[in-house]
Amino acid sequence: MNVHDWLTNLPVADTDTICRIVEVSFNNGSRKDFFRNTTVHWYEKGDMVAVEGVSGFDTGEVSLSGELVRLQMKKKGIDENNPEIKKILRRAGDRDLELMKQNKSREPQALMRARSIARQLKLEMKLSEVEFQADGRKATFFYTADGRVDFRELIKAYASEFKVKVEMKQIGTRQEAAKVGGIGSCGRELCCSTWLTSFKSVTTIAARYQNLSINQTKLSGQCGRLKCCLNYELDTYLDALQGFPDNADLLETVKGNALLIKKDIFRSMMWYTLPDSNKQYALSITTVRKIKSMNMKGQKAETLESEEIVSNKPKEIEPEFVDVVGQISLRTLERNDKKRKFSKGKDQRPEQKENKDRVQSNPRQPNTPLQRPQQRGADPRRDKNKGNGHRDRDNNRGGGNQPPRDNKPKTN
Repeated sequence: MNVHDWLTNLPVADTDTICRIVEVSFNNGSRKDFFRNTTVHWYEKGDMVAVEGVSGFDTGEVSLSGELVRLQMKKKGIDENNPEIKKILRRAGDRDLELMKQNKSREPQALMRARSIARQLKLEMKLSEVEFQADGRKATFFYTADGRVDFRELIKAYASEFKVKVEMKQIGTRQEAAKVGGIGSCGRELCCSTWLTSFKSVTTIAARYQNLSINQTKLSGQCGRLKCCLNYELDTYLDALQGFPDNADLLETVKGNALLIKKDIFRSMMWYTLPDSNKQYALSITTVRKIKSMNMKGQKAETLESEEIVSNKPKEIEPEFVDVVGQISLRTLERNDKKRKFSKGKDQRPEQKENKDRVQSNPRQPNTPLQRPQQRGADPRRDKNKGNGHRDRDNNRGGGNQPPRDNKPKTN
């Protein structure tokens, strides 16, 4: 994960003392290194640059620039004036990016072939990643192994197979998990593959201070070692445990010696058990100190009584289970549907009445369904059957819109 540059908007006081070192990341951030900017260009985060490599050049992305690079180098113990720091050659062009894309596409097949060659030579090692240089002249093979491995025959086989300069680099299981990546038990991406750079040793003492059960399957990460997140809250627990009494693992009572089981720093309580019973007694810190002072005077406590645990958190009321089977009837739903339709009809009635009044006031308006009169000689039942043959027969017989015939004889 790239570092947020919170100094990017601050003005530069002196351009001569500005940091000319740039942090460049390779292979999607799995490897980072520092390079000296000897050009006149100013590189910002996200710029692709071509840097010096082994007998060639490599292409990476600028991950950090400015004064924060000086702080990162001080944190890692790197001297800014070290002459061995490699230089930035130029800004990466289209040809450099195309060449890098071609060589990066060779990595998956090269990893499979390298694993098969190591298996043929019967070497006890595990290859986790192969990284090609951008110009394709060098390949770095990252592996994990428990002991020492003889690479003399393996390097010759790799050089003849891939036609590149071979470099073997041993890494630990945590570095391997960082390169492979994945999702942790917390549901987020692994810390070692995002932001964690220094891997401190984690012991089971951190789990005991936090009152965690020593379960190897739950406390182990994807690398097979104890999770790094066990150290995150360890300092908070150690500060909170300073208020608990020391040497209170054993309390002398009349019924026997009570043994300490666990401590709760949030409630300031300590749990004890007696040898002849499985009951757990929750005692406050003041009670434990009182019993401990009695034991130092040669007195024993008569009994242990559990104290009430007081919590400031409001108690949540759980909803009760209600059986609603058979209480909902479909008739009520149908009745509501009818009411909804009836209310829509009421809303439409004033509009129909208004249309009717408009038609009566303007009789010359084109015929509408409300204005069309029932003509003489027409059957209302025939109007419903539009498009049928009955209307055609009526028209042939002289019905419909034709005027009535006058049967009176004509006189000259």
